[in-house]
Amino acid sequence: MRIEVTGKHVELTDAIVEYARAKCEKLTRFYDGLMEIECVLDKAAHNEFTAEIVCDVVKHENFVVNARGPDVYACIDQAEDRMARRLRDFKEKLRDNRR
Repeated sequence: MRIEVTGKHVELTDAIVEYARAKCEKLTRFYDGLMEIECVLDKAAHNEFTAEIVCDVVKHENFVVNARGPDVYACIDQAEDRMARRLRDFKEKLRDNRR
């Protein structure tokens, strides 16, 4: 599985990249069919950051979540929580349909 961290209008430090990768690696616990995870960090107007996580899933459309806030680390956390919830719900839906 490939994890890609990119930045738009923001300078990515090693600490931010490693933090985002560590958070995205945790998403593999929730669903095994992940092919690729892309984390895009952007600095919007008024010193507000946006974190977007895109998960490429086998035999399904990509899952996309966004988070916005004044701290880039908090945005990454919030986006990771939302994506974990989405993947968990998707896996439960698959499991319920098989019964």
